[in-house]
Amino acid sequence: MTQTPADLAELTAAELLAGYAAGEFSPVEATEAALERIEKHDAALNAFVLVDRESALASAEASAARWKAGETLGPGDGVPTSIKDIFLTKDWPTLRGTKLIDEAGPWDADAPCVARLRETGAVLLGKTATPEFAWKGVTDCLRSGVTSNPWDTSTHAGGSSGGAAAAVGAGMGPWSVGTDGGGSVRIPAAFTGTVAIKATYGTVPMYPSSPFGTLAHAGPMTRTVKDTALLLDIISGFDSRDWSALPTPQGSFTDGLEDGIAGLRIAYSPTLGFGENDPEVERLVGEAVKVLEEAGATVEQVDPQIADPAEPFHVLWFTGAAKVLEVFGPDALGQIDPGLREGIEKYQDATALDYLTATAVRMDLGVIMGAFHEQYDLLVTPTMPITSFDCTRQAPAGWKSELWTSWTPYTYPFNMTQQPAASVPCGIAENGLPVGIQFVAARTQDRLVLRAAHAYEQASGARFSRPVAPSAAGTGD
Repeated sequence: MTQTPADLAELTAAELLAGYAAGEFSPVEATEAALERIEKHDAALNAFVLVDRESALASAEASAARWKAGETLGPGDGVPTSIKDIFLTKDWPTLRGTKLIDEAGPWDADAPCVARLRETGAVLLGKTATPEFAWKGVTDCLRSGVTSNPWDTSTHAGGSSGGAAAAVGAGMGPWSVGTDGGGSVRIPAAFTGTVAIKATYGTVPMYPSSPFGTLAHAGPMTRTVKDTALLLDIISGFDSRDWSALPTPQGSFTDGLEDGIAGLRIAYSPTLGFGENDPEVERLVGEAVKVLEEAGATVEQVDPQIADPAEPFHVLWFTGAAKVLEVFGPDALGQIDPGLREGIEKYQDATALDYLTATAVRMDLGVIMGAFHEQYDLLVTPTMPITSFDCTRQAPAGWKSELWTSWTPYTYPFNMTQQPAASVPCGIAENGLPVGIQFVAARTQDRLVLRAAHAYEQASGARFSRPVAPSAAGTGD
């Protein structure tokens, strides 16, 4: 039976590719399904800042011809894909959520991940929303407004890759590419019931280099761990434009994905020793950990004995943000997100010694985690201590601070250490909103993270039904 456009919008990238190969449907039909979903629902979500229907359909037609001729370009050929509006994309403006950038361009280069996607024949739908310069854990900005959560449009999609997560979560293409400087693919993945990985730093090259320095990663955002591995295969690999890029990985990130977790040593830390969780989050993540034990892992509840690195992170983060603004001149500070301006002003007198002191904390943290992973293969935590919250706010009502790091304690430490970390949905809280579990491993052990995340996903059946249309909390099961 021919699948309807609505059916195709619900399929994963792997399922689409299998369907193309079998001749069950074409990239044109899949792209039309994604575009139809965007047209129908994006007014409520605000996931996209640019949609290029004509270009997407032309790319889909070309892909369909390649599939028919048996001459596909690569493992993403014909997959409807979106790009966070942080990455340079040839012929499309890259505005980074700010009014400071002139839309006129010129726009004559692709970021490495965009170039790799084009090379594999992916169908680029458009650009997804970001907070200004991707600086925080929710997605709103003066230029394009607020991005909402497909599970409940009165709540945030998370950030800074909130547009990408909302698009994937609402069926507007099965995968997207985001950035993660302090949790920016994992926060929105947890809030929207999707999957994301921040791979080991340098695995996915970035150009231009982020002013946030070696905190900043790029990563896949999808609906399943298998799709995450497939997309990571495409966008990883050496690029000479990134001075810190790692060598191209050997083999595929799908290698060993089905090997299970029997015998793995897993440390479960509910709070990392300094966080505090909503009871529903702690309950659902605790139940997920029991699934890991039932799958054969040896699980021990233990903290890695690290201190909260928020203050050193802030020094690195906001001095980086000040560097972002430098090219826009002395008047730029008065034209940006008030929260970003406040952070820059707070740390504007930071010295080189302050920066090096923060870097030393970072290095010590890496040493501690390196030793920790000699004893434990994986560390498991909640991705977030909370579910999503009112999208008119910058923090949950009554929270101790408006600053985004105050409610994301389990994500930014692993940007400091550059370790691979993935978020997978692990349940729906009583308020109807998703909760995520985070898997962390030693640097370069990305396949181990994916293997464990996939094993959990398969054992738990963690592909939760998603609202076909944006709706109130309580949708899903």
